[in-house]
Amino acid sequence: MTTTTASAQPGERTVGKSSPGTTRGPRRPGRIRRLGLPYLLLLPALLLELLVHLVPMVIGIVMSFKELTQFYIRDWTTAPWTGLDNFTMSVDFDAPVGEALLHSFLVTCAFTVLSVGLCWLIGTAAAICMQDTFRGRGLLRAIFLVPYALPVYAAVITWAFMFQHDNGLVNHVLHDQLGLTDKPSFWLIGDNSFVALLVVSVWKGWPFAFLIVMAGLQNIPRELYEAAALDGAGVWQQIRRITLPSLRPVNQVLVLVLFLWTFNDFNTPFVLFGKAAPEAADLISIHIYQSSFVTWNFGTGSAMSVLLLLFLLLVTGVYLLLTSRATRAPRTPRKHEERRTADA
Repeated sequence: MTTTTASAQPGERTVGKSSPGTTRGPRRPGRIRRLGLPYLLLLPALLLELLVHLVPMVIGIVMSFKELTQFYIRDWTTAPWTGLDNFTMSVDFDAPVGEALLHSFLVTCAFTVLSVGLCWLIGTAAAICMQDTFRGRGLLRAIFLVPYALPVYAAVITWAFMFQHDNGLVNHVLHDQLGLTDKPSFWLIGDNSFVALLVVSVWKGWPFAFLIVMAGLQNIPRELYEAAALDGAGVWQQIRRITLPSLRPVNQVLVLVLFLWTFNDFNTPFVLFGKAAPEAADLISIHIYQSSFVTWNFGTGSAMSVLLLLFLLLVTGVYLLLTSRATRAPRTPRKHEERRTADA
């Protein structure tokens, strides 16, 4: 038995019917399945975030409203409820607790500003110098990243040995060989402890700035520098007019991350000075640790932690608001100029 099929005329559309034996292509997943898959993939990360960060943070906030001392450590839920007394005592700057917290806060602010500024300055300068091609550039880049790759404890312990009074390398170079000091200095106690802490923080922090800025420089076209050089622009003019404006989005994120890391840094002062940091290097992270685990007053320590969290959230919000306005501000005159030229 033969079958004939009519050929389609030009301009006509043929509609084919699938026979019972033919198989259809794979069916597309439903809308619910497509929308639920990303959340399913994010579920393990969300659970870990909940267990590692959110739950302890909520417990810490609850502890800040309790008189949680060493007598209630076995069952902290039975500690008496004090309301805002822990917060009031922490911000009472005329009392010893508030005065010590204010001093620690000011020391931390000064330390953070100097550390972040020096890390950004050294990292940016090193990244700009490493842009030109020369022999050994790859080796120098790898050497620059060594402080960032080293474990924090190993690096800080090494610096602690170097800052020793009697047999430390720093005093040996400054006093014995160069003669810059009259006598060996105490770097881990007294006022010099702030300088020692700042040196260690900058040493291990600037390679991160170097890495981020170096990655941002890869996105700047070389043609801009070549055109600027043809116009007679010098190196500093190229950096000021091309490099820094192009790195503005990178620097906004970099400065914020460095600020948060440095302000909350606990490992560096703890390994360098131990449980009791000198007064000149009493960062707020060490101060909260002493208030919680040395004096066994977890309620006051939790209140200080909550105040620190609120301060960081406030600073971060203001910083993001100011940087977003600064980013949008230069675009407004261009739009007005475009409209004027279009109207003309």
